[in-house]
Amino acid sequence: MIEGQCLCGGVKYCYHAEIEKTIICYCKHCQMAQGSIFGWNSPLQKSKFEITQGIKFLKEYFHSPHKARVFCQKCGSPIYSYRLDLPDIIRLRLGTVTQGHVSAPPEQAYVQYKPDFLHIDE
Repeated sequence: MIEGQCLCGGVKYCYHAEIEKTIICYCKHCQMAQGSIFGWNSPLQKSKFEITQGIKFLKEYFHSPHKARVFCQKCGSPIYSYRLDLPDIIRLRLGTVTQGHVSAPPEQAYVQYKPDFLHIDE
């Protein structure tokens, strides 16, 4: 089981399974949405994901017509995203995990946008 929360603790969640796959994405959209060098995400089964506290603080932003980014409106922490054309999957932002095991990412996407000074084992 995985547990996590936003920066202010207003939103808390639980994933009733183990995380099987993680990915680092260097695309410009992930960089802007995370305010960082990359996004660290995991595709999860929506049916096993539960907001346990603070659902009223969640806000959605549709960056494109089919993709929503979901974040805490109090502190701005990105929590997950989802696509309308993949209704059973969410992409959890792994920096919000507070309990449980998260494995190293075996995959990196959009490496052409990866800063030259950053060295992550591939």
